[in-house]
Amino acid sequence: MEEKKKLQKQDERVVEIELERLRGFVNHPFKVQADSQMIELQESIKKYGILNPLIVRPRQDGTYEIISGHRRKFAAEKIGYRKVPVIIRVLKDDEAVVSMVDSNLQREMISPSEKAFAYKMKYEAIKRKAGRRKCGQVDHNLGKKSIELIGEECGDSPKQVQRYIKITELIPEMLEKVDDGSMGFTPAVQLSFLKKKEQKEMLDAMEFAQCTPSLSQALRIKKMSEDGNLTVRDMEDILSEIKQKEIDRVVFKTEQLHRFFPVSYTAEQMRREILEMLKLNMNKYWDE
Repeated sequence: MEEKKKLQKQDERVVEIELERLRGFVNHPFKVQADSQMIELQESIKKYGILNPLIVRPRQDGTYEIISGHRRKFAAEKIGYRKVPVIIRVLKDDEAVVSMVDSNLQREMISPSEKAFAYKMKYEAIKRKAGRRKCGQVDHNLGKKSIELIGEECGDSPKQVQRYIKITELIPEMLEKVDDGSMGFTPAVQLSFLKKKEQKEMLDAMEFAQCTPSLSQALRIKKMSEDGNLTVRDMEDILSEIKQKEIDRVVFKTEQLHRFFPVSYTAEQMRREILEMLKLNMNKYWDE
């Protein structure tokens, strides 16, 4: 307790702490992966060091919980660092959640599931803080719902925040399809209303049909579930309708095409370039 009081009185300053004394945030919703971006971060740290200190808070056992900097810690470990620069902040649990979410949402690449669980954690933390507000305490956001506050701070509409939170009710295998782009976000929101057993059956139906539902199809499936008469056969029949419509289509995922085009190209720019190249090469490969 004395150490915490001292920290509260001190101005924030950068100190170095051993990596083994750092602990990940409990239920941290953001993935730390050894991908190409991590390799870039490691190279950057090798050249310039850790430019932005990690944000941590003290724990009772003498270790520190990371609020911001899980990727920097991972990269530092991989290249042999023993200590990293940190800023120590004394934060209550819900304050720590909000700070952790806000700092990580600044990242460029965030998957839908990461954003979803982050929004959910922040929403629950804000609600708990509001419930504990002392009598007479002034709230400058009085009258605003927690969802509205998150939307304002994170750049999404309240409805969109609600949709993100809703998809946390999807089974992990469904969420993976949203993250990898094989299933649309909006249809996924509708499927999150299904019971867990129905979601598993729906997943099997999608694997069998090798396709995912459109929004209109997902709405039909949701309605049948609400009415209590959704069967596996219904799911397969609905998905087979989609499959039939897609028989004459040729589809490329954006990530499949990006290696042939500049990173800045949009899907529409790539489409136009492909059509132009086909026109230019038509005489070479096909008879007119």
